[in-house]
Amino acid sequence: MIVRHAIGRRGPFNAAFTLAEIMVSMAILLIIVAIALSCQMYGLRMFEFVKPKLSASDDARKAVGRLIQEVRCANLIRVGNGSFTNFAEVPANFPQSGNAIQVYPTSDTNTWVRYYRDGGDQTLKSMTSGGTTPIALAYSISNQVVFTSEDFTGRVLTNNQNNRVIGLNLEFYQLQYPKTAMGPGNFYDYYRLRTKITRRTIM
Repeated sequence: MIVRHAIGRRGPFNAAFTLAEIMVSMAILLIIVAIALSCQMYGLRMFEFVKPKLSASDDARKAVGRLIQEVRCANLIRVGNGSFTNFAEVPANFPQSGNAIQVYPTSDTNTWVRYYRDGGDQTLKSMTSGGTTPIALAYSISNQVVFTSEDFTGRVLTNNQNNRVIGLNLEFYQLQYPKTAMGPGNFYDYYRLRTKITRRTIM
């Protein structure tokens, strides 16, 4: 009589992993988890890196959006130096640059909008004729000369020719939201907003 033994054979009810198979499976699982965590950490680092720049760009766009619109539609623009209480236009035959501009939407010179850098708190502000409270548009501005009158090549003019370009230059030493310092050893070394605005020709 022939007796058959099932020793050493795996059936549907006694299947199992060997120690080597378990170790290989665990190693593969750990590698996959490590890769997933690395991707997650990289994504978080990139998010923190980009967030200040996106926030600063959004704030800058809000700050200059109104200024661009008013300069384009202005009847008269004067470049000079000013504050909340006064404004002095740069005289002829001198470089047309300063910390402020005064925009006249109509031919009435008693109605104007002034944009200026306040040296006290290093903030770009705007105010209107007859206004009592200035509005802060941009913060932590380190450069004193914010506005320039230029020709089409970027050369600063010494007169108020009709087809001039108004240059706006803002150099930040700190971003507001989120608070991010700039300079050697900080997250960003430098952040600058530079744009040019041309007044529409009035026929």
